[in-house]
Amino acid sequence: MRRREFIALMGASVAWPFAALAQEPGRTYRLGIVSPLQCERYLHQFSDAMRTRGFVEGRNFTISCRYTGPHVDVISDYAAELVKAKVDVIYAGGELAIRAAQQATKTIPIIGVADDMVGSGLVNSMARPNGNTTGVSILATELDGKRQEILIEAVPGLRRMAALAHADSTPIAKLDALQEAARARNIEISIHRVAGAEEIAAAIDMGKASGAEALNVLASAVLYVNRQLIMDRVAALRLPAIYQWPENAEEGGFAAYGPRILSIIPEFTVRQVVKLLNGVTPADIPIEQPTKFELVINLKTAKAMGVTVPAILVARADKVIE
Repeated sequence: MRRREFIALMGASVAWPFAALAQEPGRTYRLGIVSPLQCERYLHQFSDAMRTRGFVEGRNFTISCRYTGPHVDVISDYAAELVKAKVDVIYAGGELAIRAAQQATKTIPIIGVADDMVGSGLVNSMARPNGNTTGVSILATELDGKRQEILIEAVPGLRRMAALAHADSTPIAKLDALQEAARARNIEISIHRVAGAEEIAAAIDMGKASGAEALNVLASAVLYVNRQLIMDRVAALRLPAIYQWPENAEEGGFAAYGPRILSIIPEFTVRQVVKLLNGVTPADIPIEQPTKFELVINLKTAKAMGVTVPAILVARADKVIE
């Protein structure tokens, strides 16, 4: 390493106490994860992608995962456990997990994946995040409106619809925008906000009782981890629903539109983790955003619900399940 580069890195280490100067021989780097996603769904992605960058699990790299599922009450405890374990980087999935990690540490760098990192106040800038946090904005709440448009097109003759929202995930302004967009299409929309899993089934029932002929499941980590509960309930009510992740339609949902949830890690997160482990500060790692979005339509589910999806929309879909 050239003397100038070494001095620059030394300066960064003074200003940013957790910055590593380089990958150190004999050192084991530790990644901590707190996420509503089941760890086995993506740990192999982390391991495989990190291995190609010189971080080999069991040799110089370890992963400690805390799976929260729908149990939001354990998030703060899990974040604190990772800090106590002195991990080098924390990966936090969802706004609640990111806030818990931020409350647990001001020094360990955090990579967060949330609907809107700036809009939620998790960081103050896309280009140069503040504090010890960077990550990925998945544009989920912005895509809620697009999903509403797709759902209206997917259910011919739709005049009333409902939206299921997690109270802490979707700002009121976004809900107002959805209502205005629906009214512009001469469609009535009822919005049902829930605080937790125990309220979901009743909220869906209320939407159906209001005359809704379709349901927009708005972006939320809490709603995602309770997706099977939602799918079972809308299936019983024969209520076609659209979801934020393409994988949801592959799991039996009526339709879904957005980036693939399992693409976030290999495309964005691993690159950010490696930078942090190599001493780059979070402020020097811009917030990233996905650029590829997929529409998946499950015609098997549509048939079971008695819905005939227009051929023109089926032709536009990136994947059709028959």
